[in-house]
Amino acid sequence: MWLRDRTGTEPTTARSPLRARRILSMVALVLAVAAAVFFAIRAMSTGEEVWRWEAAIAAVVAVVAAVDLLVIRHRRSGGGRPGSGGRPGSGGQDRYQQ
Repeated sequence: MWLRDRTGTEPTTARSPLRARRILSMVALVLAVAAAVFFAIRAMSTGEEVWRWEAAIAAVVAVVAAVDLLVIRHRRSGGGRPGSGGRPGSGGQDRYQQ
């Protein structure tokens, strides 16, 4: 099979983008929750409809960031790939090596 005769260095030098994605999702979650609270307070104090929409948009962003963090957690635990044996680089069996 073509994967058995690899000559490149990609498998040994590849890095997972999950750490950067996790940091960005955490920052987005914190900022979106803070923005949603701020906009909700502003909507209650002024009664203007635009602040309610802003709060709703910020809340949606917070939910998306939270779901992304759950997906990242699932992938880091090894649930994203069959036969991976855990996190990338943790010594799991490669299904193409015999």
